[in-house]
Amino acid sequence: MAESAVSTVVQRLGDLLIQEAVFLDGVNEEVYGMQVELQRMQSFLRDADRRQDEEESVKNWVSEIRETAYDVEDIIEEFALKVALRRRSGMVNVMKRYATLAKETVELHNVGNEIQIIKNRISSLTKSLQTYGIIQRNDDWIPGLGRQQQQLRRSYSHIVEEDIVGLEEDVKVLAEQLVNSNGIVSICGMGGIGKTTLAKKVYHNSKVRHHFDAFAWAYVSQQCQVREVWEGILFKLTNPSKEQREEIANLRDEELVKRLYQVQLEKKCLVILDDIWTIPTWNNLCPAFPYWKTAGSKILLTTRKMDVALHPDPTCFLHVPPQLNDDESWELFKKKACVDNNYPDVRNRAEIERLGREMVGRCTGLPLAIIVLGGLLATKKTIFEWDVVRKNIISHLRRGKGDEQLLGVTEVLALSYHELPYQLKPCFLHLAHFPEDCEIQTKKMIRMWVAEGFVSSVYNGVEEETMEDVAQRYLGELVERCMVQVVERGTTGRIRTCRMHDLMRDLCVSKAKQENFLEVFNQSLASDHSADSFPRSTVREARSIGRLRRLAVVLEGDLHKFIPSGYKRNSHLRSLLYFHEKACHAENWGSIKSVFKNFKLLRVLDLEGIQSHGGKLPKEIGKLIHLRFLSLRDTDIDELPSTIGNLRYLQTLDLLTWNSTVQIPNVVWRLNRLRHLYLPESCGEDSYKWQLANLVNLQTLVNFPAEKCEITDLVRLNHLKKLVIDDPKFGAIFRSPRVRFYRLQSLSFVSNEDSTVVQVIQGCPNLYKLHIEGQIEKLPECQQFSANLAKLNLLGSKLTEDPMPTLEKLPNLRILRLQMDSFLGNKMVCLDKGFPQLKSLFLYDLPNLEEWEVVEGAMANLFHLEISNCTSLKTAPEGLRFITSLREMEIRSMLKAFRTRLEHGGEDYYKVQHVPSIAFRLPLKQTTLHFFPFLFE
Repeated sequence: MAESAVSTVVQRLGDLLIQEAVFLDGVNEEVYGMQVELQRMQSFLRDADRRQDEEESVKNWVSEIRETAYDVEDIIEEFALKVALRRRSGMVNVMKRYATLAKETVELHNVGNEIQIIKNRISSLTKSLQTYGIIQRNDDWIPGLGRQQQQLRRSYSHIVEEDIVGLEEDVKVLAEQLVNSNGIVSICGMGGIGKTTLAKKVYHNSKVRHHFDAFAWAYVSQQCQVREVWEGILFKLTNPSKEQREEIANLRDEELVKRLYQVQLEKKCLVILDDIWTIPTWNNLCPAFPYWKTAGSKILLTTRKMDVALHPDPTCFLHVPPQLNDDESWELFKKKACVDNNYPDVRNRAEIERLGREMVGRCTGLPLAIIVLGGLLATKKTIFEWDVVRKNIISHLRRGKGDEQLLGVTEVLALSYHELPYQLKPCFLHLAHFPEDCEIQTKKMIRMWVAEGFVSSVYNGVEEETMEDVAQRYLGELVERCMVQVVERGTTGRIRTCRMHDLMRDLCVSKAKQENFLEVFNQSLASDHSADSFPRSTVREARSIGRLRRLAVVLEGDLHKFIPSGYKRNSHLRSLLYFHEKACHAENWGSIKSVFKNFKLLRVLDLEGIQSHGGKLPKEIGKLIHLRFLSLRDTDIDELPSTIGNLRYLQTLDLLTWNSTVQIPNVVWRLNRLRHLYLPESCGEDSYKWQLANLVNLQTLVNFPAEKCEITDLVRLNHLKKLVIDDPKFGAIFRSPRVRFYRLQSLSFVSNEDSTVVQVIQGCPNLYKLHIEGQIEKLPECQQFSANLAKLNLLGSKLTEDPMPTLEKLPNLRILRLQMDSFLGNKMVCLDKGFPQLKSLFLYDLPNLEEWEVVEGAMANLFHLEISNCTSLKTAPEGLRFITSLREMEIRSMLKAFRTRLEHGGEDYYKVQHVPSIAFRLPLKQTTLHFFPFLFE
């Protein structure tokens, strides 16, 4: 990790020499000399990082080097901050100006001296490393897999599967118990044995999906929030509208329990309670589950502890997954390590198998350890590299103490961290910020990585690859190494959300603490001695040298202080994140001034979801001139100060607050390093025009402020990848054939002229996602759409001609939504071989649709189908019975006769009897939606 810290600082010093030349004039030679000295040290640190667990002295030197590198950055950024704030003070008096210059000269001299002292210290530390036998290593790493392997992965990136070995019989037995027996079913086993994987396979088993009416999955975890678990289960069992969700959120606990209880009596529900840790946790949850009163609804729980598994019902069906045998272990390992693909030569494969089987034997049949080891070795391409890993495992085991079986798993997971390329280590450790079992939004996380300086742009031989793309590849590498689990992928295959296995997260938290990378303050555990809470006594011991640079605050109730007690002196903090699962209220926004005054070197500030009583963000925000990431999403801020214009390094600004209007001063044009800008629906009523054309680095622009800007400003934003705009003048800029947005991948706009749509989609030739709201008398021809188009949403299009003959020819379309009178005709036809890649189809609010014909061979890969409020549609199409890939159907707000025909024993049941999950939902309340949530991701 020291190499990562030094590398980041070397990159930052280079940036400072360019960007802060005016401030650093006079010490730039010293800064450059420091950069050279750190670069020289880097080559030694690759060996030192690997050896710090072997020798305490090496570990101490590595820690000191890391902190010294941070000291360099602190000195220069603090000096730049002082000069920047002083020069913005607006002094015009000549005498004061001379006094200011004299003061800056003295400070320059002091900074130069401090840099020289640290430079000497670094030189001394480098020599010390050499005396400990640390050698120079220059083995560079390029993120990502080999080209052939990358291609294989990317070709099927939209398919999310978990490798399963040796569980087929277990799935069959558990499914049989859930369908045909009464009572609770429990899965009990040690961490890493595969309880969650097994439960997921049962949850999606076709026999189980046919038997139950409604399904809910809840991650319980150690820090169980009972209310949140109940609400989450009720939401999944009933799929309520937004208004109904708000009603449920306002119920008292006893009312919520009663409603959830009643739903399970009325319908056959399957509820999975994954990862219950204690008997009190079950006792708190159980009043909402009538598991002893109904043979219809069932509970399946997973736990590590036998007493927890048997406590709800000592006579329950208890399943203890066996550890994999040698052959099953090897089979699972081969899949993860890509042995057959990477080693087609039989001569090499024999030696690879010998080494592999020896290492797999250390995993003692635990799937998690085998998967992580396989992910690690998938990146090793030679027999020599495999043998090095084998020796490292043996070395780790010899140094450890304790239970040999558990130690094997622990050491395999630890080895996966030590073997990470230095560029990936800070990205991995950053995951320790997120609470247990948190589903992490990767787009937001990646922007934090960029803001922190963990990644830099790379030239890939054709063009400069953006930092976000590089970070996405880093995340992909962590997934390939099985250190991060994919929860959901987007239409283009991009990882949308992810999580960590709890054992891997334990390793992550432990290493983050050991490396002095971050600290987590948990409001509910502040007085406990847990890994997550990082109690102050433990932190002081772990951080005998060094300063706190990152803080995550996990809230369980209202926010009384923005800075927890004991943290105000950490003036070198670079990142401050707040996490909370339920509504979080602060006394007032004025109290956040303490953050702005105490942490002036902040780069990342995430305030998402914190509510107060509305009001203006304090002007002191302008002191955070190094800030790169600021999120006010879902707060109730309704006005920004003009000092927001001081944040000239800002890369991400998220202003999607609860308020539809936020007063934003005319200073956004100053933020010329902005890459991602999310604006509210309205930016205020003042008459000043903004100059967005200055934001040439912008990649994301959500809610283009039509009332503030000239539409022609967009033409200069050549790096845009995502645009959400409801300005009816948008189409006019495409009347010039020279206007092209070649990088634009996601577009949402309003159509108001017949000719606009064709011009717009031809002017955006590389779109992956397209949302069009408004009337379109005639759909463009199929060849006029982007060949990359994967997601299309048409709303209120009022098409009179069947759109299917055009849309079914789009070669890569995976998601199609036809909504709210998008088609006014009475018949749609899907032809043979049409929609070859379509995975999800949504037909909402098409009141005139009477007949839908699906020819055999159409939509051959359809997985999910939803039909809602198409009240003239009498029957489901005959052709659905030929779509063997169809796994999920959801029918909502349809006439009773339509539902009756599809139910078991109905006239149309034979058309859908192969579909594992068919859900009939309650009607949604009608709401007018202009832009849908997926547009703001």
